[in-house]
Amino acid sequence: MSTEVRRSGPGRPPRAVVEHPSALWDRVGSIRGFAEALDAEMTRHGDTAWSLHKALAAGGETVDRTTIRAWRRNTKAPENASSLKAVERIEHRYRLPPGYLKSRLGPGRAVSGQEIKGVAPAERRRLAWHLPDDFASRSPAQQSEIVDWVRSSILTGGTPYHRYHAAISKHRFAFRFDHLQEGGRRSPSPSRTPGAFDPPVRLGREMADLLHFKTCTLTAVGFQRSGVWNEETASQKLEHLGLMFGALYAAPSGVTAGLGLPRDQLTFALLVSPALWDWYVQWRERRRGFYTRWESEMLLLAAALTRSGTGWLRQRPDLADRLTPVEGLVTEADVSSVRADWDAACETVHAHALARAKEIQRVARVHRDPFEAVLPVLEAASPVGEYRKITDEILKRMPDPTRHPRAAAESVRSFLMLRLGLHLGLRQKNLRQLLVRRRGESHTGERELERLRRGELRWNDRDGGWEVFIPCAAFKNANSAYFSKRPFRLLLPDLGDLYRWIDAYLGVHRARLLNGAPDPGVFFVKTVKSISRDPAYSQQTFYEAWRLTIQRYGIYNPWTGRGAIAGLLAHGPHSVRDVLATHILKQTGSYEQASYAIQDTATTVADHYGRFLPQDKAALAAQVLNRVWEANG
Repeated sequence: MSTEVRRSGPGRPPRAVVEHPSALWDRVGSIRGFAEALDAEMTRHGDTAWSLHKALAAGGETVDRTTIRAWRRNTKAPENASSLKAVERIEHRYRLPPGYLKSRLGPGRAVSGQEIKGVAPAERRRLAWHLPDDFASRSPAQQSEIVDWVRSSILTGGTPYHRYHAAISKHRFAFRFDHLQEGGRRSPSPSRTPGAFDPPVRLGREMADLLHFKTCTLTAVGFQRSGVWNEETASQKLEHLGLMFGALYAAPSGVTAGLGLPRDQLTFALLVSPALWDWYVQWRERRRGFYTRWESEMLLLAAALTRSGTGWLRQRPDLADRLTPVEGLVTEADVSSVRADWDAACETVHAHALARAKEIQRVARVHRDPFEAVLPVLEAASPVGEYRKITDEILKRMPDPTRHPRAAAESVRSFLMLRLGLHLGLRQKNLRQLLVRRRGESHTGERELERLRRGELRWNDRDGGWEVFIPCAAFKNANSAYFSKRPFRLLLPDLGDLYRWIDAYLGVHRARLLNGAPDPGVFFVKTVKSISRDPAYSQQTFYEAWRLTIQRYGIYNPWTGRGAIAGLLAHGPHSVRDVLATHILKQTGSYEQASYAIQDTATTVADHYGRFLPQDKAALAAQVLNRVWEANG
């Protein structure tokens, strides 16, 4: 079939467009790459970029001649929806099997240019990776079904807790005190314009005093304390108190439905009011629908702050003058009583907080099941083998590093995150803060690492391998019997090309991620962009990077065929510890051996990590008993 193209004016008339040109010879079956296959088919059918462009234009496609030339020369590749549609038209023109050219494009890239009605650009970018290539050609009903599935099963996590968290996260209210910590994500620049979530100046100073009291090496003269906060604990307390004061400030008429106190009324002196604590824990219960351990732990914090002799609030009677009445909660008489006897007021709230904490502990429910997100992995006979499928999927979908160097570098980083997580079983902090020394570089001394409270990945010449060395002081449970005050050291196995990928990451990909930014010295670095401030990961950004890896490579998507494990839900790095502990329990039945994999104790594994069900125990015992029958059979 041919299409006659007419034109006005003199000159030779154009050739007719042939819908299916005849092949000049048989197809060669050993071609792999897209550019090579396209060039071979164009040559085999006598097409040039000009004639192919004309044929595509006659069918309604808008691909330019220069684009076709670039595809043929392997300087560009089809990536958006319209380009992929043109590739399908080329396959039809040459009577090729469906997907003959498209399957050679290579994995690891989301299709751009997908039109999704009623979806904001930011969400469209998140959805793009998880949509099928032919999304635009599907019916509106099916498009809606796909988008709803991706939202519920991949982006929001699928569990009731993640749906709750996703809903409340859209309405921020907490004050941010993270700039008070050394290495915080925001610097306390005097020239910075205050934002809606910056605390009042007076409240910020009070928080800074509390932080200094709980983290400094020596307390100020006249003050006493029991215990100190490490960096992670301090960060957590800043966040929790920021949530509380944010709730006190938030407008009652808004979505948050806070207390609505003026900014200049916010002070730590409010925390000596039992009525205010009752309002806060009941406010949290109304939002969530039930009490959790979180509320009881906040009340225990109140008790600690007001404890006789060592509580910071107990030792700050000067704050009493800052307390003012709060309608319905703190009366004028309450204010006068507090100012008259600060010590008695602290003792009252101390006793009240301890009593309330016990009451809440009796009715507290678990909102987040730690095993739910990785249940398909934990239920497998070999949980580690099941989780390893995600790393295989990453390598399978890795983009071409010559055309997409940054995307390939991100894939290698994701691969190594999961591989090192599976080999080491570390908590998130120890993994993301892991320093690195390349082959031939001198190791950081143990005392220096102990001072930094960080570990190091380095090459061990004696053993001929990459080792991870972490002083016990860097661990959350440094005083555990597991360590006995000795450092952690593990020689990584060179399995599954692990050493090759470590060398490639350090030699090529890590520099591409840094993009010329100062090297922070840690093994895992973020993708540095123009708006980036620190190439090193924070607790939140490392969690998000791991979660994104699971969303892209871990969760099986029936609409695209991508993803390794059906039923998996998005999760962070801490879930790997559940996988390791459960794997060893299923193989050995020993909580002690399971604790070795995650640097903890058998009791901790039994209480928090191992999912060892009665059927798993029965199956393990049956393996031993069945040998008797097998031997006699």
